[in-house]
Amino acid sequence: MGRWQEQWLNRRMLLCLLHGFSSGLPLYLLFQMVPAWLRSNQVDLATIGLFALVGIPYTWKFLWSPMLDRFIPLPMGRRRSWLLLAQLALFAGIGLTGQFSPQQSLGAIVVLVTLVAFFSATQDIVIDAYRRELLPDEELGLGTALYTNAYRLSSLVPGSLGLILADHLPWSSVFWVVAAFMLVGLFTTLWMPEMVDDDQRPKSLREAVVAPFREFVQRDGGWRQALWILAFMVLYKLGDSMATALSTPFYIDLGFSLTEIGATAKLAALWASTAGTLIGGALMLRLSIARALWLFGLVQMASIPGFALLSMAGPDPWLLFAVVSFEYLGVGLGTVALTAFLAGQTSRLFTATQFALFTSLAALPRTFANATTGFIVEEIGYTHFFWLCTILAIPGLLLLPKVAPWRNNEIQFPRKEV
Repeated sequence: MGRWQEQWLNRRMLLCLLHGFSSGLPLYLLFQMVPAWLRSNQVDLATIGLFALVGIPYTWKFLWSPMLDRFIPLPMGRRRSWLLLAQLALFAGIGLTGQFSPQQSLGAIVVLVTLVAFFSATQDIVIDAYRRELLPDEELGLGTALYTNAYRLSSLVPGSLGLILADHLPWSSVFWVVAAFMLVGLFTTLWMPEMVDDDQRPKSLREAVVAPFREFVQRDGGWRQALWILAFMVLYKLGDSMATALSTPFYIDLGFSLTEIGATAKLAALWASTAGTLIGGALMLRLSIARALWLFGLVQMASIPGFALLSMAGPDPWLLFAVVSFEYLGVGLGTVALTAFLAGQTSRLFTATQFALFTSLAALPRTFANATTGFIVEEIGYTHFFWLCTILAIPGLLLLPKVAPWRNNEIQFPRKEV
């Protein structure tokens, strides 16, 4: 009992929970509440699909991550100062977005949501690096699981509470209500200890940029293996990500009310993804990371055709709950396996830049591929679109023999020496 309390009931685990909530909130606002807001204001699907491009900062965040390692903008430590600036910007950006009309000021909305995405990605860089520096190796799995579940829990704010409030309040008020939840992150930043020695930061921006990439490509297998790994990070969740890209507009087009979506679909997604993460974490105590990637990837792919069934059945709340539950069970399983794989590929010497690179690549489908989903749906319809997403889930699985063979007992952290 004492060992359990020591692992679960400590300040490090609480920080992982609070950081997960703060990190997830802006992303779910961009990919759940903003599409619902636009569709409710008669914005066409093709335009909504293009809004996925505001996620570009998530895919390119490694470009400015070395600056976060090199510079200290405020006299409160490297990680804390960057985090405070990003969270203040997120509070203001989220609240101001809802003050514009989608029918009259779409350009201004694009600028604001792009800024929200940029500062959200910056927050993620700092939080990912801080979590790796905060946790000893033996607590990394538990801390990541708690972080991931809190990340998912944050979806209740824009994806459930926000949609329900939108049936009773003007959208301009709803956006400020959601922005207020960023205060959780601000208070956490003021409370958390700084974990890095600022005197040991890179001596130049060039050093901060070059060394992490050089270390990655100089591992066993060289450039060729590095390219296989990077391709896998992009493709593993491609089909799954595209299938959920237009989920909220899809539910609206089927005839569900915003309250039904908030109370049924979003709650189903939350409990299922949380259960998937916890089940995945428990199973990975007995499975290797490699085998988890295989098994969880198959579940992830098998869950997508449920949306095709729902598109043919129409607005059935019980079927909606079942389909969304199975899909997000797969999402949770796939996420915990992929997150463990990313951690296994990250050197603790270059946590911020390498983690930013890997998570940027993992976010590519959510940005560039998802931007095409509106055009695809309008061309072939929802049913054929979901079958296409199922097919697109296959290439990532075909790369597993190259990057994580089934026979591997474990994927270890890279060596610490450069």
